Amino acid sequence: MAEVDEAIKKLASHKGVLGTIVVNADGIAIRSSLDNTLTVQYSSLIHQLTTKARSCVRDVDPNDDLTFLRIRSKKHEILVAPDKEFFLIVVQNPTASAAPLPGSS
Repeated sequence: MAEVDEAIKKLASHKGVLGTIVVNADGIAIRSSLDNTLTVQYSSLIHQLTTKARSCVRDVDPNDDLTFLRIRSKKHEILVAPDKEFFLIVVQNPTASAAPLPGSS
């Protein structure tokens, strides 16, 4: 677990990163640097979206799999690195100069 903590700290130190969340295969957050409300919201919605995106990729080519998902809106960029057992979600500010998310630490 020390390696996981170290990797999350390294990610969080990058300019513009507002929060990180580690989600298990059931969509339940097991680690987060955001407040509980945002963590639950991001975990649930991004888990559903990632599962659907993975399904779409496999529908196109059954031998392929989703390796990374990047979503950018006007305010935030959400990066998702899915694995078999866990998803890593990173929420960042694409301009890296705006105010942080409410509830981010």
